[in-house]
Amino acid sequence: MKDGTFYTGMTDNLERRIEEHNAGIMKYTSGHGSWILVHSESCLSRTEARAREKYWKSGIGREERDAKLK
Repeated sequence: MKDGTFYTGMTDNLERRIEEHNAGIMKYTSGHGSWILVHSESCLSRTEARAREKYWKSGIGREERDAKLK
């Protein structure tokens, strides 16, 4: 995000989800302006997707994200 904010989540329709965030439909993301996709992963199950989301929201996941973006 241009203001330095990152959003981490999961969805079964990535294109729709980004459109919803950019349209201001989602409360958390509506005040941050235009969102751009910087990373996505595909998972075989919802359980696996939740585990990956939890990882990326953890301290070590955020550290890995920041290191990759440098």
